[in-house]
Amino acid sequence: MKRLIFLTLLMVIVVVAMGRTRTTQAQLKNNSQIVEQIPDASVPDSLLLELEPNAVTLKGYSKKASDSRESFFVTNNTNHRISHVRLLMRYSQMNGEMLHERIATIEVDLKPRETRLVTVKTFDVQRLFYYYAGPKPRKSATPFKVAFRLVGYDIPVGK
Repeated sequence: MKRLIFLTLLMVIVVVAMGRTRTTQAQLKNNSQIVEQIPDASVPDSLLLELEPNAVTLKGYSKKASDSRESFFVTNNTNHRISHVRLLMRYSQMNGEMLHERIATIEVDLKPRETRLVTVKTFDVQRLFYYYAGPKPRKSATPFKVAFRLVGYDIPVGK
């Protein structure tokens, strides 16, 4: 009986001495900065429509070097429901040299003032780049910036 009490007491002391195990990442940071917009002067005339440039806001862009998808929050700043948001996305190196440009169609249905997290396939199929405001990767990779321009969206009819 004394031996059982002694072993139990010894186990309690060992567990208390070990402390708690941390299961969260140590240096998480909030990346809710707004993605900059491409100015009108550098957008082809064929893409400049009669759209309010601030109708959509992008925030919290994220793409690690190992990611095959890019994610960000899309906010509908209009007074009506929108869907199928089309964005001109421009990726550039830190010195401003353009890496890639594309039009991405985001399959999303947003009510007025609503925000949703969306993901799109990345431009970086070789996984050589990471978003400059995100965590720096362990492997060798190049930081990049992203800017966007709203080029269209649909206004659903019905419900």
